[in-house]
Amino acid sequence: MKRSIYTLLHLGFWLGYLVLVLIVFFLGTQGEEFEAGDGRYYFSFVTGGAIVPAVVSFYACFYHLFNHYLQKQKVLQAVTGGLLIAVGAVAIGVLFVALTSSVALGCIQQGLPYALGFMFAIALVFGIIALVIKGFITWFDELKLKEELVEKNHQMELALVKAQLDPHFLFNTINNIDVLIAKDPELASNYLIKLSDMMRFMLYETKAETIPLAQELAYIEKYVQLQQIRTANSNYVNYQVEGTPANRKVAPMIFIPFIENAFKHTGNKKTKEAVTIKVQIEKDAILFRCQNKFTAQNAPSNGQNGLGNGLIEKRLKLLYPKKHRLHIDQQGGNYTVELKLLHAAV
Repeated sequence: MKRSIYTLLHLGFWLGYLVLVLIVFFLGTQGEEFEAGDGRYYFSFVTGGAIVPAVVSFYACFYHLFNHYLQKQKVLQAVTGGLLIAVGAVAIGVLFVALTSSVALGCIQQGLPYALGFMFAIALVFGIIALVIKGFITWFDELKLKEELVEKNHQMELALVKAQLDPHFLFNTINNIDVLIAKDPELASNYLIKLSDMMRFMLYETKAETIPLAQELAYIEKYVQLQQIRTANSNYVNYQVEGTPANRKVAPMIFIPFIENAFKHTGNKKTKEAVTIKVQIEKDAILFRCQNKFTAQNAPSNGQNGLGNGLIEKRLKLLYPKKHRLHIDQQGGNYTVELKLLHAAV
């Protein structure tokens, strides 16, 4: 929800409540004669008794209780926290009255059970209202975000298709294989089969929502091997897989955009381990780490090359909502991507 609309909702809500309080106050005091000094007494009594507990309870529940407990489905903690917030709001309201008018405090003390019960009820009601409003805003924002992510995912899919059909990598690889044919026909044939397998994977396997992790890793391995033949440096790439991918599934092409960008922005191909890729398969998660060395001339730039980190992150939010951790770091001539997929499908 836009910040301007968000602010207007809050202002409209409290303005409406203030008008309601004033109407009830004037109806309740209709016919009474006001004496000098009554203004401070009434201000203290109305503000401290009806407004302060409402505001304190509302925003404590709105910003703290909902985010830390209710949204995480910790119902018991939410109920306990709501009651404690209401008690705290009443205490702050009484303190406000005590600091602003001793006469108003005396009136509260005369009808203490009723006054405290009234303030507690207001605090409780406004806490519940805050949770309802916050829940609606969160639902609305998540709905809008989901729609945006669906649209971005379509863009991502189109970008992936475009990347799959991009002739640059294909022609470059074919040229390298062509050169290799004269030197080692058997090895050239092996690389040609790998390229064929990659093309088949991109055209047919990536249409599914999830694919076996073993297929994704096999694609990455072939991609790395085809990149390796572009240089005589045998230590150009360090690719490792730890753990067993059996029965694990992931979204297709979930790691490859980071790897493509790593090779695109790598500097000197003669550097040892210019690109380092590690996939660690744990019981409840898959850890992916990709690092490449770069120079000022080929430093990565968000959104200007490859698929762009923006689209990749939005795709991750759509495919793995609240089930992934992505960290990107660029310093010391190293560009590092760390992605953790939580509760990976089995």
